[in-house]
Amino acid sequence: MDVHKLEQDAVSLAKRAVQCDQAGLTDTAISYYTEAADALLNANIAGSRLPQLREKVAELLEMERARFLLEKAFDEDGENNHEEAIDLYMEAAEFCLSLTKRAPDLETRNKVTSLAKQAVERAEALKGDAPKVAASSAASNQSPDPVRNIAVKNASGSDDRRQPVQVASGYTKEEIKVLRTTSYINGREYVPFLSVDVREKFALPLPFNDKRLLPLSAKQKASLNRWARPDEYMSDPSMVYAVSPLAIKQSIVSDCSFVASLAIAAQYERRFNTKLITSIIYPQNRKGDPQYNPCGKYMVKLNLNGVPRKVVIDDLLPIGHHGELLCSYSINRNELWVSLLEKAYLKVMGGYDFPGSNSNIDLHALTGWIPERVDLQDPEEFDPDKEFLKIQSRFHKGDCLVTTGTGELSDDEADRAGLVSTHAYAMLNIMEVKGHRLFQLKNPWNVKRWKGNFSDFDTVHWTPEMEKALSYNRKVAVDNDNGIFWIDFDSLRKFFKIIYINWNPALFAHTTCIHRTWRAGEGPRKDRYSVANNPQYRLDVTASGPSAVWILLSRHIMDKDDFADNKEFITIVVYKNEGKKVFYPNDPKPFKDGVRINTPHYLVKMTENKGRTSYTLIVSQYEKSHTIHYTLRVYSSCPFKLSPIADPYNPKCALEMTGEWKGASAGGCENNMQSYNRNPIYQVNIDNTSTNHLLVELRAPKEFNVGIAAVPVSHNIPQPESAMKKFRSGPLRRGYCILELTSLPGGLYNIMPFTFYAGQESKFILNVSSSCKISCSRIQ
Repeated sequence: MDVHKLEQDAVSLAKRAVQCDQAGLTDTAISYYTEAADALLNANIAGSRLPQLREKVAELLEMERARFLLEKAFDEDGENNHEEAIDLYMEAAEFCLSLTKRAPDLETRNKVTSLAKQAVERAEALKGDAPKVAASSAASNQSPDPVRNIAVKNASGSDDRRQPVQVASGYTKEEIKVLRTTSYINGREYVPFLSVDVREKFALPLPFNDKRLLPLSAKQKASLNRWARPDEYMSDPSMVYAVSPLAIKQSIVSDCSFVASLAIAAQYERRFNTKLITSIIYPQNRKGDPQYNPCGKYMVKLNLNGVPRKVVIDDLLPIGHHGELLCSYSINRNELWVSLLEKAYLKVMGGYDFPGSNSNIDLHALTGWIPERVDLQDPEEFDPDKEFLKIQSRFHKGDCLVTTGTGELSDDEADRAGLVSTHAYAMLNIMEVKGHRLFQLKNPWNVKRWKGNFSDFDTVHWTPEMEKALSYNRKVAVDNDNGIFWIDFDSLRKFFKIIYINWNPALFAHTTCIHRTWRAGEGPRKDRYSVANNPQYRLDVTASGPSAVWILLSRHIMDKDDFADNKEFITIVVYKNEGKKVFYPNDPKPFKDGVRINTPHYLVKMTENKGRTSYTLIVSQYEKSHTIHYTLRVYSSCPFKLSPIADPYNPKCALEMTGEWKGASAGGCENNMQSYNRNPIYQVNIDNTSTNHLLVELRAPKEFNVGIAAVPVSHNIPQPESAMKKFRSGPLRRGYCILELTSLPGGLYNIMPFTFYAGQESKFILNVSSSCKISCSRIQ
């Protein structure tokens, strides 16, 4: 690099900048000022000995920052956002006046003084209009109501397909509490992203600094030289040069799934000319393109814990001893979007010492697209032909994003195959050619490729016809290891464990969601015998023809250790039972019984036929031990209604009694004629003349089969003789049973809990819930 040439270029460009500035050619002047700063910066890096070079670089960078402040003020002014414009004009004026004290000559001092004067004059002019502006805006200004489709709105960037229609809007107090609680992730607060946030203040008089640096991984710490801003190691920083999956490179951070997610999202944006990934980065220009900000402040919109949330970062990045970035980056020189998106995501996840994730989670955070997990190793659920045709068709239509991951491989297996154990790969293409089903994958490392069938080393399967059909040149590819390779479907199923698919929510016409908390103390630790205390929801679907209905359960995560060692196994169980409350996990038999898995997202997919159907949805955990916060979202191509199942019982009227079968009172069931009537009896008094609802629950050791009988003693108003019949809980069940009595007239009722065999001694718990005030006492 010719240092003298760079110095000459800097001087020449600076002179042109001043000439254009004096001629009023502002945009051209800004361009020349920027180029002059870049040339000076390069000269400085190359070892220039010009006196006060560093000061000159700093001066030009400060001028660039001043012009950025003014540019943002002009933008707000042009959009009639007068209050924001006034603030920015005044900040620009103050910054310019501070520069006059450091100006090296009279000409520079006059220039920044003139800029300050223009900014103040425009601010004062706007202030003169302020009362009128305030009055007009007050008439129309309303507090924006949060909407429930916030997680899918604009999830597809500028996708011209219809977005889901909202079934309901507005949050309940309970939901607001859930979203507020789960805003705190790894000790930092990430509030929900609102439309007003696009006007976040990015133009600042001093470079923005976050509260603290992100924690580094052990490898980063060993190689770290310094933290630096882009203008310290780049000649011409830009946010986006060309969005391409080929340019994205993972370094020493263990976030392969996230980098694979970036790659596949970038490819989608490029293929379909849709701002899927770049649209979440701010600040943006009027075209919606993310901008480089010389003030160093950025905002990223990520879908986290039920809603899109606002993540603010600075642009300090870790640099190694050889000037290399110690984070993921774009191989397109001077391009920042990869590194900044990674920084924003890893800030939420607790730092660069990230324990790892999967692409379903990462892509959902980046895009809001619906995550589905396909287990390649499940012989019962996985249909190779069906899945291949589905993925191939939907991938080429742009309906989904696809990544895949290897399972556990020994070092020898991984070396022979050219793969990495438990590693994520982006799926760039899927084709069927001459009977061969092929996937094109990308290793986020940008190096290390498959060595088996259809690899770059395979001279058997790559015939001239196959190469032509796939626009592939094996001889060129074999000498260029960029981590991209073709692999056949059979090999994929052998060496890879999971396919992660994220579906475009714009495929569905309707959506809504519910945010809730399920406390650890609500119900038993295991729901093997009872789901009475599990969260339950009624889903009413009205279909005019074949329709898709998908249900997504998302558990909120607030701690890095929860990511690293996820011990919460969740699922959704669906019952086709007219939307009634379910008490026993297998009665009625589940329509869809999900597998409990320890990932934050679980998806149930259903197909509806014409007509109206009501379902019960139950949230379930395996061995519940912690309070969880979750979001339940439904996507549907037909109208539906989702609501918590209404409980007719008044919680203030619930009673709990502890009893015991012992000695003579352990009478057993009716098969034991002589002892049955000696079982404990509780008398419930319903002191009214209305119709009532009563629920009796019996809990006992799971080794015992138990039941409940209820006998009317008297009624407060005359009833037909049939009203005196005996009620039973049905077949005896292990450890738990219920007796639900509806439309019950007021009066006295005797309740008898019993076991199957006489002589089975144990304590038990009897819970009585009622729609009205009752009293209950043991009479035997």
